[in-house]
Amino acid sequence: MTARADVIARGGIVASSHALAVSSGLEILRKGGTAFDAAIATSAVLAVVEPSSSHLGGDAFVITHRKRDRENLAFNGSGEAPHSAVRSSFTDHIPLHGYKSATVPGLVSTWFAIHEYGGSRPIAELLAPAIEYAEAGFPTNRVIARRVSAHATEFPELFKEMGIQAPLGAGDLVTQPNLARSLKAIAKEGRAGFYEGEIARRLIESTAGWFSAQDLRNHTTRVLPPLSINYRDHVIHGQPPPSQGMILMEELLIAQGFDLASATPAERIHLMVEAKKIAFADRNSLLGDPEKIEVGLEKLFSADSIANRRAQIDTARANNQPTRVNQEGNDTTYFLVADREGNALSWIQSVFHSFGASWAIPGTGIILNNRLTGFSLDSSSPNFIAPGARPAHTLNAWTATRSDGSLALVGGTPGANIQVQTNFQLVVNALDLKMSPQANVEAPRWQHLNRPFANDDVEDIRGVLQVENRNPYPVLAELKRRGHQLQELPAFGHGSSVQLLEVRPDGTYIAGSDPRSEGLAAGY
Repeated sequence: MTARADVIARGGIVASSHALAVSSGLEILRKGGTAFDAAIATSAVLAVVEPSSSHLGGDAFVITHRKRDRENLAFNGSGEAPHSAVRSSFTDHIPLHGYKSATVPGLVSTWFAIHEYGGSRPIAELLAPAIEYAEAGFPTNRVIARRVSAHATEFPELFKEMGIQAPLGAGDLVTQPNLARSLKAIAKEGRAGFYEGEIARRLIESTAGWFSAQDLRNHTTRVLPPLSINYRDHVIHGQPPPSQGMILMEELLIAQGFDLASATPAERIHLMVEAKKIAFADRNSLLGDPEKIEVGLEKLFSADSIANRRAQIDTARANNQPTRVNQEGNDTTYFLVADREGNALSWIQSVFHSFGASWAIPGTGIILNNRLTGFSLDSSSPNFIAPGARPAHTLNAWTATRSDGSLALVGGTPGANIQVQTNFQLVVNALDLKMSPQANVEAPRWQHLNRPFANDDVEDIRGVLQVENRNPYPVLAELKRRGHQLQELPAFGHGSSVQLLEVRPDGTYIAGSDPRSEGLAAGY
């Protein structure tokens, strides 16, 4: 464990992977803004100071809790495939880089959907901190300096457009004048400043019509009820399809049939990893855009279905049947916000792979996502590429409420396909093992990856269970004995950067922030 303590406050909380985003969100809260206001400000600053992980050309998914009526909503800010994205546009794969790897950006639309729902301050005020950091500059941290330096040689035009000189060192000042102008246009013109104005025109012209005015005009952030399941006297709220939040829900439903609190650490990890494998297999066979296909979650989550899947788990032996590999981008950022009134948001945003499409809209400083690569080119897949469809999405965030509807937990993490595994551990640690938030985020973690192990052929992948080596040797030995293909990670070598909030019944906030990142939780 580290020397970090739980952050305890009553006025409000912001927890993020970047200190400047946290301070910007807190500033809005202290000025009397709502959690919804502070979240928009935090999101915008993250797009400026963490350009490899999220940007105005990316997506966002949010779970909200409104205290006054205890309403929980899911905001799905994923973008659609443009009209040009038909199967015949590609050969045997969708390229990882360039504008043809992108969907319509959804983050900016989500700002305005959130603002309409719960905002109280002008958008221009909320974007002011981000504009200042883009225009006047900010000192980069070690993470971003390292990512820029590693990426710049391959994509020099990207960083020229962004106004960033590479290589960078920690503390070097970064200014982004083009991005500052784009943020000012959005602050002045509103949502139309992104989807219909000069930014839209430049996107359409620079992609030779790959994106059309109609593609941008038709985009909308969907606002709908979250997926909700009962777990240990709480209700867990997560992201509906096309997010793979369904995996977290299925993992928890399967796990609910086991006494995880009384299990040994090795038994608990084994059962959870096996539940993970089943849930991912269901994801691969079912998940797509629910506006295009019938996903069938009601049937999947039925008591009979869950009991059948739970019975497939061998409590003594790992299932090492070959599995398929998913496209995994892992550059994402997660944050949470709560205000004095008890409103809270669990927010995740991303450009998918590092620097997304590695392509920026000329003259705007805006990096596009490469989320189109989340589609399948196999026409038999539920996730088959089609114009206007949204790809199966790794982004998911969650909250938990008590049986009376009051908010209990807010949590999340970046990490692509690791997200739903880390979130699974966070919920179990909180509700089964009764860990405090900081102890929870610091607890040794595992991740099961669909990657070749040892001498596996790439067509016969059994998967690798990576476990932080702070787990005692007997735990690791027992997992190996049960047949898991084990790889040890350094003490804090798990890749995710978790933020977690507990809300006591009296309204006191207790937050934890992951020492595996440079972020923090702060309150007032």
